[in-house]
Amino acid sequence: MRSTLREIAKLIDGEVIGDPSVEVTGISGIKEARDGDLTFLANSRYAPLLSQTHASAIITSKEFSFPGKPIIRTENPSLAFAKVVSFVSPETGRHPQGIHPTALVGKRVSLGKGVSLGAYVVVEDGTRIADRTVVYPGCFIGRDSVIGKDCLIYPNVSIREKTAIGDRAIIHSGTVIGSDGFGFVNIEGKYKKIPQLGSVEIQDDVEIGANVTIDRARFDKTVIGRGSKIDNLVQIAHNVVIGENSIIVAQAGISGSTTIGSNVTLAGQSGLVGHISVGDGAIVAAQAGVTKSVAANTVVSGYPARPHNEARKVNACLQRLPELYELVAELKKRVAELEKK
Repeated sequence: MRSTLREIAKLIDGEVIGDPSVEVTGISGIKEARDGDLTFLANSRYAPLLSQTHASAIITSKEFSFPGKPIIRTENPSLAFAKVVSFVSPETGRHPQGIHPTALVGKRVSLGKGVSLGAYVVVEDGTRIADRTVVYPGCFIGRDSVIGKDCLIYPNVSIREKTAIGDRAIIHSGTVIGSDGFGFVNIEGKYKKIPQLGSVEIQDDVEIGANVTIDRARFDKTVIGRGSKIDNLVQIAHNVVIGENSIIVAQAGISGSTTIGSNVTLAGQSGLVGHISVGDGAIVAAQAGVTKSVAANTVVSGYPARPHNEARKVNACLQRLPELYELVAELKKRVAELEKK
């Protein structure tokens, strides 16, 4: 890579503040950058690193200024930097092509134009895979499933029968979609399995991280709404419905038949009981334990989860418990002495 800031600014529709003829020969993170590199600043928390970085230029937001180095101002620094990375390293977007000879394709399977199946992929009977979808080696796709256009399914993903996946979905390695819901009934001290007859629906533009488990519904379907993003190691139980453009962060767990609205954020290690709802725009903080429904556009934290400001007050009181314990002990001692008199 060798480009001037003027050329890069034109590519990302940015504004150069400083010398536009400065040449950039590489791209890197703000901590790792060296002389000649281009980096970016999207979060103001990292602003102190600007005085330490060795980068030759920085992509920033529109309102930001830094007199020490040339910058390119943009509406969205993260998106702009991603565009630069794609421009200078197009090979990062290359995927396998064609049908590998070891792929096993069942009967009545429909493969669209440009579909790629890697080594030892298994596609069972009645499945439909639309144009340009790429399935990496070692994946399993169960019977009568439907996968849309331009999807990317990384190695060792298991997609059980009758699963429906929309267009442009990305599914990372180790994920299991359509596993049985956790349904059992206790009869005379022994657990009997309840058949899980439903399915899973993954809508358009969903990205699912590594080692995620999404259970099939008991009768109807488990739904992941359009544009939602799921981090690694997330558990989504049977009959859960997640709305559009929601974010589910690593190690979150959602129990059965819970409904999550659109534009919701479930932070890392948050846990939700079953048969509740989380309204549109709500935020559940990290490690929160949600035991009842959450209203739209609210922030909850703690265990049991409660409005965030209330949870902060509770936590502040908990931090004072040792001091309060000593105070109560001292008061009890004084009361005992007074009673003796």
